[in-house]
Amino acid sequence: MKTIDDFNFKGRKVLIRVDFNVPLNDSFDVTDHTRIKAAVPTIKKILGDGGAVIMMSHLGRPKSGPEEKFSMKHIVSDLSEALGVAVKFGGDCIGEEAYGISANLGEGEALLLDNLRFYKEETKGDVGFAEKLSKHGDFYVNDAFGTAHRAHASTSIIAQFFNDKATGYVMQAELANAEKVMGNPVRPFTAIMGGAKISDKILIIEKLLDKVDNLIIGGGMSYTFTKAQGGKIGNSLLEADKMDLALELIEKAKAKGVNLILPVDTVIAQEFNNDSPSKVVNKDQIEDGWMGLDIGPDSVKLFAETIANSKTVLWNGPMGVFEFPNFAKGTDQVAEAVVNATENGGFSLIGGGDSASAINNLGYGDKVSYVSTGGGALLEYMEGKTLPGVAALDG
Repeated sequence: MKTIDDFNFKGRKVLIRVDFNVPLNDSFDVTDHTRIKAAVPTIKKILGDGGAVIMMSHLGRPKSGPEEKFSMKHIVSDLSEALGVAVKFGGDCIGEEAYGISANLGEGEALLLDNLRFYKEETKGDVGFAEKLSKHGDFYVNDAFGTAHRAHASTSIIAQFFNDKATGYVMQAELANAEKVMGNPVRPFTAIMGGAKISDKILIIEKLLDKVDNLIIGGGMSYTFTKAQGGKIGNSLLEADKMDLALELIEKAKAKGVNLILPVDTVIAQEFNNDSPSKVVNKDQIEDGWMGLDIGPDSVKLFAETIANSKTVLWNGPMGVFEFPNFAKGTDQVAEAVVNATENGGFSLIGGGDSASAINNLGYGDKVSYVSTGGGALLEYMEGKTLPGVAALDG
């Protein structure tokens, strides 16, 4: 698999699949620039060589055709500022205007196409649509690791129409860092799994049980473990059909010598909102009418001690409902523990999605080893699955 460092792009028109699926507020302002910043080195390398860049991405989940709130035009000014180049906007990704601009792009110029998912053919992996997109350039680069697990037109199908293709720096770094954690980690290796459902993380948890020394489980999924062990969880999140699985995982951890660490206390409230009065109780003593929304202080201390003694840390998923400031303390303090472990010489990989948002919102993005831009893609790669977007660049 070739990387962009294997090529000089002078005089080339490079069609690059980027991941600019960024959050916008009601005024269509970008509220988290992580993915834009991540793509900048790849784009600058191509422009610096004297190439022209045509960027394509999706944004959100438009239902049927173009929608104003999902237009890529909203990020043009932020992208131009990040690149130091006046980025042109092409509108419809396979429209005449876009083809006209891409055909006439000069050295060091950049074009952003509109949302690929305005066409349902994108997510269906339509070959005809992929071929139309390919007309914009003579070289294909995939730097969108966040969508590499999808066999979409722009992420994998399109590669067949190019003789020259390569990975960008984001894709390279994502694969290298995932391999560093799952291939030959420095021990002790601790994985922290959070989020709502065991069912979303079952494959990665089973894989991790063969790799880690410590597995910390927090977030909504922890209540299913508590219930399975006979605890009272009140109205907390529960996957009743996964209780047997939870018990199986506990037994597997024991058999493999993995230290499986679950919360010992929890912050509970009666309503699912930030202002609901709360209190701390033992994890298995949640009364009816109350629900667990965060890990408690004793759990934070327990988790932090384990993290502090780790040389490799993988974190995927929040410890509670971190969108509510009053129930974000567990997630925030786990983030601080990961930063401390990193500062003490450990390697830390933050696995996309909510964990990445939590780390970045706290201003810790530069204080951990690597923040992944791809949640689902990272998990699937670590589960041992072939990612279509990566496989398409082979050969």
